[in-house]
Amino acid sequence: MLTTLKFNAAALCCALLAGQAALAQPMPQVGGFPNQTIKFLSPFPAGGGNDGTTRIVTSRLSDITGQSAVVDNRGGAGGNIGAKVVADAKPDGYTVLTGQVSLMAVNPTLYRVPGFDPLKNFIPITQINAAPLVLVVASNSPLKSFADLTAQIKAQPGKVTYATPGNGTLSHLVGVVLEKDSALSMTHVPYKGAAPAITDLLGGQVDLLITSTASAAGFIQNGKMRALAVTSPRRIGVFTKVPTLEELGLNNMNFEDWYGFFAPAGTPPERVAYLHDSIVRALKTPEVSKLITEGGSAVVGNTSAAFAAQLREDIARWSRVVKLSGAAID
Repeated sequence: MLTTLKFNAAALCCALLAGQAALAQPMPQVGGFPNQTIKFLSPFPAGGGNDGTTRIVTSRLSDITGQSAVVDNRGGAGGNIGAKVVADAKPDGYTVLTGQVSLMAVNPTLYRVPGFDPLKNFIPITQINAAPLVLVVASNSPLKSFADLTAQIKAQPGKVTYATPGNGTLSHLVGVVLEKDSALSMTHVPYKGAAPAITDLLGGQVDLLITSTASAAGFIQNGKMRALAVTSPRRIGVFTKVPTLEELGLNNMNFEDWYGFFAPAGTPPERVAYLHDSIVRALKTPEVSKLITEGGSAVVGNTSAAFAAQLREDIARWSRVVKLSGAAID
């Protein structure tokens, strides 16, 4: 029996090593693609969830494609500036956008002239993850729970400040819905991305931050932040002990964020397919999957068609929320 167990363990180890070796083998080129560096544009400042998620995935792409994968941050206008850069880029597969719900499904309605059309200017490659948003405070905040937060808001309407990565982001709209549906009056403080919002939360300039789980996970792990609630039933990673808003008695407060990759419209189908397969392969590696999961997200890696359908559904949903909120940016 002992010999059999040793043999089985050895066989399993060999199988795992073989699987890892297979993942490490570069994918063969398709029609000479890729033969140069692939640029992944994150349309938000470094240090936020979009940037961090992009870097997690691209960390394995060089091994998989045999070419360098670099991250280029182009923040501004709620992500619109970076999105337009990719929309206007040569559609050759060497420039890829990391989009998210707020950018691709909210901004087209929120902004009078966003500078791009998510359905006409881009080809969805694959969705990286699905995750709730999280309401967090600094670890030294006197607010220990969501009940403490609501009590403070009711005691001093309008005095509690909540930060978001920007006007019209998914975080902002969740704050708007939370205020309207729960009769809670707070003061919104928009930032140009999650990173500066995090800095001010930790510095005590704002009371609360609504952001992606990817942006907050590391600060939860190192004890600098405390999570009060998440916006979906999913409990995953460092957020397994955090209550959902619906568990706390708030109805219709299931909201999920996602990140995903997009190619400029006109990119040859075979190159889109190559990018899809290489990215999904990266998502399946144990280290990438572990980092995404620990960050409070579920790994997706769906087909381009499924991701396109998700995008259309989210555009329809969030355009209604934007109109109901009355939010608009020139």
